[in-house]
Amino acid sequence: MRRKQSVAGSAAEGERGNPLASFVPLIVDAGIPMASYYLLSDGFGFSTVAALGWSSVVPALRTVWGLVRSRSVNGLALLMLVVNVVGLALSAVAGDPRLMMAKDSGVSSVVGIAILLSVRTRRPLMTAGLKPWVTKGSASGNAAWDRLTAGSERFRRAERRFSAIWGTALLTECLVKVIGAYTVPVDTMVWLGTVLTVVAILAAMVIAGGSCADPMEKMVAAEVAAEAGRTADAGGADAGSGLPVGAAAGAAAGAG
Repeated sequence: MRRKQSVAGSAAEGERGNPLASFVPLIVDAGIPMASYYLLSDGFGFSTVAALGWSSVVPALRTVWGLVRSRSVNGLALLMLVVNVVGLALSAVAGDPRLMMAKDSGVSSVVGIAILLSVRTRRPLMTAGLKPWVTKGSASGNAAWDRLTAGSERFRRAERRFSAIWGTALLTECLVKVIGAYTVPVDTMVWLGTVLTVVAILAAMVIAGGSCADPMEKMVAAEVAAEAGRTADAGGADAGSGLPVGAAAGAAAGAG
C-alpha cells in the first residue's frame, strides 16, 4: 500500500532532463517507511504492529500534499490516497503483524486491479504519468498526442498496453508479498517487501518503457515534425498563390 505511490510518482514526476527525479518518490514511499519501521521497532522499542502502522504515515501525507499542491483530482493519486487511508484504518485494529503485512499487500493490490480495469476505458490510469513523459510537456507534443489518440489505433494500443504492463507487475508483486507475509519472518519481510517493490517497478519501467513509451515518443516526435511540415507547406502555398495576384495587379496597373 504505502509503496505504491512510488509507481505513480516515478511515472508522473520523473523527467528525462533529470533522471534522479524519478527516484525521489521511490525513496520517499519505499525507503523512508522501511527505515522508519526499523527505527521505531529497534530504536524506540515500538511493537511490530505499531511500527508497521506508523511507518505508513509519510506516504499517506505525501499523497494528500500532492493532491493539495496540484489543486486537481488525478484518478491514480486519489486511488493512492484511498488505499493509504484504508490501510491505516485497518492497521489500527489489526493485532497480528503478519495480518497487517498481508493486508498491506492485499489492499494495495486494488491499485493494480484498478489500473488493469482502466485499460478498457478511454483514459487508462497510467496515462496521467505517461503523457507528460512522452510529450515533454510541450504544446506541440500535447497536440500531437491528441491527434494520434484520435486517429491512430497503434498509438492507442500502446497506451493501453503501458497500463496493462504496470497493472500486471503491481498485482504480481502484491500476490508474492501476501505469500511472503505468512512464510517469511516479519523483520525479513519488511526489507524483502521493499526489494520486491523495487524489482516490480524496475521491471515495469524496462518492459513498458521499451515496448510502449519509447515507440509512442517516436510517434509523437514524427507527428510533430509532420505537422510542422504541413504548416510550412500551407504557408508556402499561400505565398505562392499570392504571386500571380500581385503580378496581375501590376500588369493591370501598367496597362492603365
